[in-house]
Amino acid sequence: MISIAITRHGGPEVLQPVESQTPAPLEGEVLIRVAGAGVNRPDLMQREGKYPPPPGASEIPGLEVAGVVEAVGPAVSRWRIGDRVCALVSGGGYATHCVAPAVQCLPVPPQIDLASAGAIPETFFTVWTNVFERGRLGPGETLLVHGGASGIGTTAIQMAKASGARVFATAGTAEKCGACEGLGAELAVNYREQDFVTVLRDRTGGRGVDVILDMVGGDYLARNLELLALEGRLLQIAVLRGAKAEINLARVLRQRLTVTGSTLRSRTVAEKGAIAAALEEHVWPWLESGRVRPIIYKTFALSDAPSAHRLLEQDTHIGKLVLIP
Repeated sequence: MISIAITRHGGPEVLQPVESQTPAPLEGEVLIRVAGAGVNRPDLMQREGKYPPPPGASEIPGLEVAGVVEAVGPAVSRWRIGDRVCALVSGGGYATHCVAPAVQCLPVPPQIDLASAGAIPETFFTVWTNVFERGRLGPGETLLVHGGASGIGTTAIQMAKASGARVFATAGTAEKCGACEGLGAELAVNYREQDFVTVLRDRTGGRGVDVILDMVGGDYLARNLELLALEGRLLQIAVLRGAKAEINLARVLRQRLTVTGSTLRSRTVAEKGAIAAALEEHVWPWLESGRVRPIIYKTFALSDAPSAHRLLEQDTHIGKLVLIP
């Protein structure tokens, strides 16, 4: 098969296509002929040497794929050769073929093309387990999504809206704010021009918001806590502006706040399989009906992975980038 190798740690130019051995599915795994592989910020971090694969995972970057099942390993009962699936993987996505645990695979609805489906798993798994499982977002509650125009953000806005929540977002340009509102955000705040805490406190009549999904970290921590309503929940999924910050514990106590966070890649196959099952039960009906969809900004040939990384680093996109073998 053809895969993308990280020839050394560094910039996008270190990504090079190489010939490598096509993996064989082991017990409980399927082999997928890849039609689309999503590009995510953890891929950039792995390329830079800041996010190594967990033990036993492929050294090939790529955390999500979609395609057609080409082979099944022992003890796989659900999937058959020829099935259209998307899958969350711990590595190996940037390739013409990828193995995935069968329980981490989900069926691709007929109306979604396989290349676009390659942008589904990483964001959908992340949003479900954080916003809905850890964050317990309920109908009628309010959610603030930082980075609303990102892959995570565009997914979170749509899923929260479909669940009956009120959604707010932040983004860095008028175009991105417009995109967030077009996907269902009641209001998107341009953080370069306005203070989101002031704007959203006013919009909620001084109450604040129930849940915040944050990938920024750093000095956003104090501002997020200031904006949370009584019993509010802060969900930290990345730290783009720093992993360290001061916290006002008095406010946490007074408002009965919850500050939590999680990563996905290092979780067990059983845990990821449970998330997949929950997605199929609760979210797949939205995907099948068109209420929620992957937002694709641009696709690239697999061999052009460096260009995809450069675009992701520029942070001018809205939605997801996908590699097509």
